[in-house]
Amino acid sequence: MRVADDKLEDRIKAEAARLGFAACGIAAADAAPRSAERLRQWLAEGRHGSMIWMAEREGHRGSPGGLWPQVRSVISLGMSYAPKTDPMALADEGSRGRVSVYAQGGDYHDVVKRQLKALGRWLAQQGGGDLKVFVDTAPVMEKPLAEAAGIGWQGKHTNLVSRTHGSWLFLGAIYTTLALAGDAPGRDSCGSCDACQRACPTNAFPAPYRLDARRCISYLTIEHKGPIPVEFREGIGNRIYGCDDCLAVCPWNKFAGVAAANRAFLPRAELAAPSLGDLLDLDDAGFRQVFAGSPIKRIGRDRMVRNAAVAAGNSRDRRLVPVLERLLGDGDEAVRDAAGWALGRLRLVGSEEARRRGGEEEIGSRRGAEGAEGAEG
Repeated sequence: MRVADDKLEDRIKAEAARLGFAACGIAAADAAPRSAERLRQWLAEGRHGSMIWMAEREGHRGSPGGLWPQVRSVISLGMSYAPKTDPMALADEGSRGRVSVYAQGGDYHDVVKRQLKALGRWLAQQGGGDLKVFVDTAPVMEKPLAEAAGIGWQGKHTNLVSRTHGSWLFLGAIYTTLALAGDAPGRDSCGSCDACQRACPTNAFPAPYRLDARRCISYLTIEHKGPIPVEFREGIGNRIYGCDDCLAVCPWNKFAGVAAANRAFLPRAELAAPSLGDLLDLDDAGFRQVFAGSPIKRIGRDRMVRNAAVAAGNSRDRRLVPVLERLLGDGDEAVRDAAGWALGRLRLVGSEEARRRGGEEEIGSRRGAEGAEGAEG
């Protein structure tokens, strides 16, 4: 039933802004009809890798009505986490791990969901109806819905891009039985730009607007269990949790205002540039202590140490050899595998340095001998 107050939509957006959401848009529940078809094709091609829950709840994920038949409108919301510094600044700091910007501060699941619930309570009081709130963990296609609600558009890297907030928005959604007036959908403004496609270190984009998660560093370092395929390890560089490259190079980010970012997402010092040596030395208790209150905690100690070992193999830092040698006896197979690979890489570095030093010493000796011969003459 249509609510009597035609201005409820405006008041929803005002309340969302008061609660810290940088973006808010509204769409009819059926406003993204192609989502289910695209999801079905993506799953059929196996591009979801080991994320079996994507296939198990395909029917729920494909459309809002598939998850909750009573839904009539979707309120799409975005909370900014725009970084103050260049997300790629640590690219050449081999002994430091790179953590994706979104995971350097407080857990966005807690922050966003708390405010979604607050907005939901307000909406129930103001407009009535039933509602459900979602952030990330539910089978909801947040990005197509956000595009349908006018917050932005899905770029060639498949993530949402906003003209105002760039690539730095955490997305949430409220499903409601209210019939709300929808906003104009977002318009694709990528144009001929292919910066995100070129930036990917592991070639995870088979075509614009298409992602093969099996090649994506975010998938490999977060979702993937077991050893990371050898073909991707060098491309991972020093990334230990996620990857920002395709987002960071997007030219629309120049319009993203850091002032709009929620303070809960400010980077914690220990996560902004963590030492690989410290990460490699973590046990379960140490991992839980360091990553308490962080979204990183969900991957567990073993995957984090595995990731750090791969990064160590790319670091050229032979100071990491002793801790990697200890990890050869680790209880986790993937950690042992990554440590062995890293040691092989660092031993090659040692051999290269030894050959270089030997060559320099030989040149020095030859010059010394030539100088002595000249003095005798």
